[in-house]
Amino acid sequence: METENYPTLIDLDDTTLTLANPLEDIRGEKVYDREGHEIGNVDGLLVDEQENRVRFLRIGSGGFLGLGKTKRLIPVDAITRREAGEVHIDRTKDNVAGSSPYDPELENAPEYYAGLYGYYGYMPFWAPGYAPRGRW
Repeated sequence: METENYPTLIDLDDTTLTLANPLEDIRGEKVYDREGHEIGNVDGLLVDEQENRVRFLRIGSGGFLGLGKTKRLIPVDAITRREAGEVHIDRTKDNVAGSSPYDPELENAPEYYAGLYGYYGYMPFWAPGYAPRGRW
C-alpha cells in the first residue's frame, strides 16, 4: 500500500490545536458497535499535521481504574452516528478486538496505519482518490 504521501499523525492532546466546534469533541464518550454492544470509550483523537483533521479514534477498553486498559485505533471513517454522548461505528466488537493494539512507538510508521486501514477495509486518507465519510 502506498505510504509516500503519508503525513504525520499526532495525538490531539499533545498539541495546542482545538476542535473548530467544541460540541463535536467526542473524547470520553462511549463507543458502540453496529449491534449495540459497548466497545469502550474514546480515549484520544489522532490528527494529521497537514490538514489538521481527525483520522483515528483511540478507544480504551477493559482494565480497572485506568490500569490494564487496552487501547485500539479505529479510523474515523467507521463512525456512523453520534447521539447523546455515544459514538456508533459500523464494525462489531469482535472485529475491533481483533485489531492490533495501539502502539505509541509506531505512531509515525505509515505501515502501521496502512495495516489498520486494510484490516478495517477503508482507503487510507493519504491515498489518491480518498474522500472522507461523514463530517469526522
